[in-house]
Amino acid sequence: MSLINIIALLITLAAIFSYLNHRFIKLPTTIGLMLITLLMSLGLILSGALGLGLEAEAEQIVSQIDFSQTLMHGMLSFLLFAGALHVNLDDLLQHKWVIGVCATVGVLGSTFLVGTAMFYLLGWLGLALPFIACLAFGALISPTDPIAVLGLLKQAKTPKSLETKIAGESLFNDGIGVVIFLVLLELLTEAHPFEWGHVGKLLALEAIGGLVLGLVLGWITYHLLKSIDNYQVEILLTLALVTGGYALATALHTSGPLAIVVAGLFIGNRGRHFAMSDETREHLDTFWELLDEILNAVLFVLIGLEILILTSTRQYMLAAVLAIPVVLIARFISVGIPVSLLRTMRSFTPHMVKIMTWSGLRGGISVALALSLPLSPTRDLLLTMTYVVVIFSIVIQGLTIPHLLRRTVAESLAAPESAPTHA
Repeated sequence: MSLINIIALLITLAAIFSYLNHRFIKLPTTIGLMLITLLMSLGLILSGALGLGLEAEAEQIVSQIDFSQTLMHGMLSFLLFAGALHVNLDDLLQHKWVIGVCATVGVLGSTFLVGTAMFYLLGWLGLALPFIACLAFGALISPTDPIAVLGLLKQAKTPKSLETKIAGESLFNDGIGVVIFLVLLELLTEAHPFEWGHVGKLLALEAIGGLVLGLVLGWITYHLLKSIDNYQVEILLTLALVTGGYALATALHTSGPLAIVVAGLFIGNRGRHFAMSDETREHLDTFWELLDEILNAVLFVLIGLEILILTSTRQYMLAAVLAIPVVLIARFISVGIPVSLLRTMRSFTPHMVKIMTWSGLRGGISVALALSLPLSPTRDLLLTMTYVVVIFSIVIQGLTIPHLLRRTVAESLAAPESAPTHA
């Protein structure tokens, strides 16, 4: 099947399923699309069991789609930029300590907790894996997915301070998680012997290099935008920033996600206010919101289709089910400890840790990282665990987040945070 036919199929499915969800099911778009696609995929698998032959043909089509490459080096840069474009930098800086600690120390802590717990659990199940492979699973499943989180926060009408913390953390911990995973992947494939100096160098190059590159590219694009007043050219400049910036980050071996998030924050705050006319701002916002919605729809259809090529056994599924509470408990601890320490500096909204734990959705980025692992039985097991955790996260957690927020919003408003501490 040619590339254009695959794109046509994905967009057609996304359009039809979006219509069905909006017209009849009325679930949040991302959840509705993935559920409908999952049901279709399960129907195809059932048809294969009945000897109709549809499953094999569908598997062949899906196997031609490199999900990891499509997301990590295609869609991700656009989705991250669109998300960062509307995050208020002043609000982000007000909560910088919470966001910074959760996005770094929190992800590292969760990676270690998940990896260690799964190392012993898998050994108990007779599925023993090297400790470094379990840590790689911890790294790919620990970051919360901004693509899944941001849309639900808008629909749930989350209190502004809480939305800023959750959205800000998800934008940055995604980049940090990818950096940690890439370091562990290099060690797992024995591309380089383990040396603390080498690991530190990789982390610094990926993370700090990505942040600096994003700032430089954002600054250059800002001055280009400021020098003209033509919305067609200005939108084209932002597209060049996203595509060219991500490609440059990859070539320089720095973190593309972090570079694009920083550039998006720069353009979304300074660029939108000081370098654009009202007409340009309106067209730019409309363009990126529309692109964000279209790519989101296609992404969650893709996630639903990936079940067709999942290799699984009963033991793998048991391991995957056990991974769900492990990931949630690790998230609770890795968020709870930093927040508890920061309580000495400021007050927090009631049930802060509980809300951040449950709203920490996993999504396409985790699946893409798992698919980037080298082909082996280890990959099949880690992919199964990742896929089950992601499905649970998006469907169960995603559907119940609005209820949790409604139940706690009254207490949140009754106990406002102490803004002067700027935590």
